Amino acid sequence: MRRSIFALIVLCAILLPVSAQDPKPAETPAKEEPAKAAKQALAKDSKSNSDVKFTAEQIVESVILMYGTRQALDHIRRNGIERGKITRYNAEGNPEESNYERRFIRGADLSKDKIRLDQKMSTMEYSLIFGEGKLFGLINGAAFTPRQDAMASFISQHHHSIDSLLRYKECGATITVVGKDQQKGLDLFVVDLTDKDKRKTRYYISARSLRVLWLEYEEGVPGGAPVKYTKKFLDYRLVQQTLVPYRTLLYENGREAQEVRVSNITYGSKVSDAIFKAPEA
Repeated sequence: MRRSIFALIVLCAILLPVSAQDPKPAETPAKEEPAKAAKQALAKDSKSNSDVKFTAEQIVESVILMYGTRQALDHIRRNGIERGKITRYNAEGNPEESNYERRFIRGADLSKDKIRLDQKMSTMEYSLIFGEGKLFGLINGAAFTPRQDAMASFISQHHHSIDSLLRYKECGATITVVGKDQQKGLDLFVVDLTDKDKRKTRYYISARSLRVLWLEYEEGVPGGAPVKYTKKFLDYRLVQQTLVPYRTLLYENGREAQEVRVSNITYGSKVSDAIFKAPEA
């Protein structure tokens, strides 16, 4: 509750526009709560989808503040370990579960991140490792080249993510305001992000809490129509004073394809560079 109120205060303080005809800020009665004033400002602005008063930078910078501030995110999430369960669904809807451990070292931008995803399934164990701009796999200590679709999915989910929005400046991405929307009673800011490789992601951000509720993107398929992906973020929790969704749902053309449930995350844990290197031949 306190974080929601703070979100409203931050958004009001940072984003509230001032009329060009009246340079003096409007006086607020001394007894009126700042949160109430912020809610009224948001409600008034949300009535019009055609007159967007907030810039993309104002919206996204406010989101970054709510997730933990740029400095805190850079310092706290420098490295860490995440564990949980991944459930994948095939075209018939049959699930396949695996436990996972994700270890990472944050780079100057997303392309320089180092990530190791170890997965344990009922029939096998394997790892996908991303480092120095390359992706390879490991099975029983031996390196292998993952299938093209597995590689594309790994890279895609890394770049079409909340982290891409939180690190848009570091990654040299451009952001634009699409407009405002209302779905199922939720007032939303809609923001597009285009990275340096022309990958485009659309973010739907709660105007009340400033949390990313879901994102959308499309990817081409050789010889077929583009696939529309939707990634929804649920069960937000505070982890070392930063905001993290503990449940993520991925949809392909409206069909649920994957669910990730986090069991625990520890930021600041020592992670060795050696685990990101391919074994010597």
